[in-house]
Amino acid sequence: MLKNHLLIAIRNFSRNKIFSLINISSLAIGISAALVIYLIVQYDLSFDKFHPDRERIFRVVSKISWSDFSVNNSGVPVPTAKALKTEGAGVSLVTHFFTGNETKVSMTLPGNQSPVVFKKQNNIVFADEDFFKIFQYEWLAGSPLTVLNSPFQLVLTESRAKTYFGNLTPGEIIGRNLLYNDSIHLTVAGIVRDFVAATDFTFKEFISRQTIEKTGLKEHWGWEEWGSINSSSQMFVKLEPLVLPGTVEKQLMAIREKYRSNHKDEPVDGTVHSLQPLNDIHFNAEFGAFDYNARQASKKVLFGLLIVAFLLLSLGCINFINLSTAQASQRAKEIGIRKTMGGGKPQLILQFLIETFAFTVLATLLSLLLAPWLLHVFKDFLPEGVSLQSIFRPHVWWFLGGLTLLVSFLAGLYPAFILSDFKPVTVLKNQAYSGTAQTRKAMLRKTLTVTQFVISQVLLIATLVVGKQIHFSLNKDLGYKKDAIVFLNTRWNFYSNEPDNRSSQLYNKMKGMPEIELISLAGSPPASNNTSTTSLTYDDGTKKQDNMVEIKYADANFFDLYKLKLLAGTTLQPSDTMKEFVINETYCKLLGFQQPGDAIGRFIDKGFKIPIVGVVADFHTKSTQEIIKPLAFSTALKNSRVIHFALKPRGDNPDSWNNALKKAENLFKEIYPEDEFSYKFFDETIAAFYKSEQNTIRLLKWAAGLCVFISCLGLLGLVVFTTIQRTKEIGVRKVLGASVTQIIGLLSKDFLLLVILAFIIAAPIAWWMVNQWLEDYAYRVELGWILFVTVGLAAVIIALITISFQAVRAAMANPTNSLRTE
Repeated sequence: MLKNHLLIAIRNFSRNKIFSLINISSLAIGISAALVIYLIVQYDLSFDKFHPDRERIFRVVSKISWSDFSVNNSGVPVPTAKALKTEGAGVSLVTHFFTGNETKVSMTLPGNQSPVVFKKQNNIVFADEDFFKIFQYEWLAGSPLTVLNSPFQLVLTESRAKTYFGNLTPGEIIGRNLLYNDSIHLTVAGIVRDFVAATDFTFKEFISRQTIEKTGLKEHWGWEEWGSINSSSQMFVKLEPLVLPGTVEKQLMAIREKYRSNHKDEPVDGTVHSLQPLNDIHFNAEFGAFDYNARQASKKVLFGLLIVAFLLLSLGCINFINLSTAQASQRAKEIGIRKTMGGGKPQLILQFLIETFAFTVLATLLSLLLAPWLLHVFKDFLPEGVSLQSIFRPHVWWFLGGLTLLVSFLAGLYPAFILSDFKPVTVLKNQAYSGTAQTRKAMLRKTLTVTQFVISQVLLIATLVVGKQIHFSLNKDLGYKKDAIVFLNTRWNFYSNEPDNRSSQLYNKMKGMPEIELISLAGSPPASNNTSTTSLTYDDGTKKQDNMVEIKYADANFFDLYKLKLLAGTTLQPSDTMKEFVINETYCKLLGFQQPGDAIGRFIDKGFKIPIVGVVADFHTKSTQEIIKPLAFSTALKNSRVIHFALKPRGDNPDSWNNALKKAENLFKEIYPEDEFSYKFFDETIAAFYKSEQNTIRLLKWAAGLCVFISCLGLLGLVVFTTIQRTKEIGVRKVLGASVTQIIGLLSKDFLLLVILAFIIAAPIAWWMVNQWLEDYAYRVELGWILFVTVGLAAVIIALITISFQAVRAAMANPTNSLRTE
């Protein structure tokens, strides 16, 4: 019987090639998109699922609030961990570690006098002895019970051990020595296997936390300060079974209040510690993961991807349902004869479902050919763990199998019931598909067609709005110059307390380069991902106000280089320490000054009095999603390790910029011979703020394009079917004098009305959706009616072009041939 059903499906495919190809193409596009989206969603949802007792593991994070400002920080004050271990209840394990900066690691091999140097090693942490009790690695050498208990101990992952020691066995590596930044000698005490599954714990080197105390590195952190919170100071807890996170959060609050009462000199910052579940780290950008450059997922984006997959699959199913029910009259006699010969309704339903299944299997096979192309198109959007090889994993085949069955059921069930419901008597009298039934099924097809174009037009409007917002953000006057400016970071020896003035040496050498228009030695550029904030106090004699203010370090040239507009006062004078402030307009108004000049000469308290010497116009330090916040510039040469320089116009010499960068590299190598020369153009930094939105617009373009394509395929199929059904009517009309234009108008009118109706429905839906999205932007575009009308006209034109392919052909056909058609 199954063989017979498949043979009938093949015959129907060959008889209706156009409709069959439309159905298979529509379903294949939807399934291939669903496959790629499944790979992304499954990968992101699999992060850190392998840790034992993961539901009891939490990261302690901080929210710092002021009257006008609040900050989320993934770190905690350093003494918090010790206090919770001593005084907390309901917590089985507490671990505290520091994430380190890029580090130079060197080692001397037996028989070699000169050391082997590894530059810019990362993924390094200073961990305590409880780290490996909470996060369980597979040990290749050493013991988790004894490592990290003493200073100057080091644990390496297998991959990092191979980087340093080649093919030595883990046992042979134990006891070997490594030198970090020419300052700290460490002994390898353990080797662990790298985590294979998806994880944010990408650490490769674990230095015993006690090393910090023995080397004086604790001066870089507030070791005993309850008012100092750095995101590199990470703390995790493992709760006892049945203990609720809220219970521990109350204990943390009590501990903080107890110990902060002994530190009256520290500013009150309204800090609250909370427990972040382990499985939330990968999705919560407010607190971030451990590597700021690492990709973090967004549950909102994943949900949006699932909606896109559902929409594309739905459009494919709608096409199948529309074309199957439209062809029902052509198969009516087949069904009537089958029923007359004893075929039951269940048998007929099974027949049509098997036919649908055969179509879906073909579509699935085609989708496997399309998937590599989609993976290539979206390679910049995909996480590193998703590639072509991901398709060959067993869970993907289970997904495709289940999806094939689901699509077959959803697409084939309604047509199967409709086709199997014909009565043999009415069928054989050619009355099976007329009257009320005909009207009802035609109304269903129209409804589904309208639904397709509603989805397509909503996505088209969303695409235009997102693109318009990105264009607005990139071209808005951000308050500074961003073109032809380069900045490069010089090395800061994190492991040494010795002063390093090499950045000043490089700055002085580069000042003489003729290709450079202006140069500055400062901190981070006006806009960057780096943010340093502190609490500042202003007392006007009647009241005090504490504000959280972003601090940037600059010299006098910095303001001219970036064309920051000085509203009052002067810029900064050179100094090794923080001696004066230039504040932004927002901070000036927050302090109560109506005119910028009123703030000049006033003092801000940061434990000591610092005068305000200038006020600059507001500028964006982050993307246009964020409001402009209080900011103060200060000169402190010890914090100025970034060299900024504006390049002169290239003029008639297109290689002048390349020559300038080459000269800068040579000077850099003279002073930092062991470091890599790395620079960034400032405008690229600004563009990076909108990378997520640029990925979104790219995704929307493809989703909207595919939706329109699938909708047009369905529309084309219905037009083909309609013209076939009305062949004799068209012939009669032409004989009676109807022109080609009138025939095209007759065939197009009903379909165009459906597209216009879809626009009327889509416009308010799209308006609501894009307004919700734009609420995340403090500075955003205005939505005008022209944008919506443009999409509506575009949809009508696309539909008209689609209809015209068949309508023109039918209108120009010889009426003699039309009237001979049986």
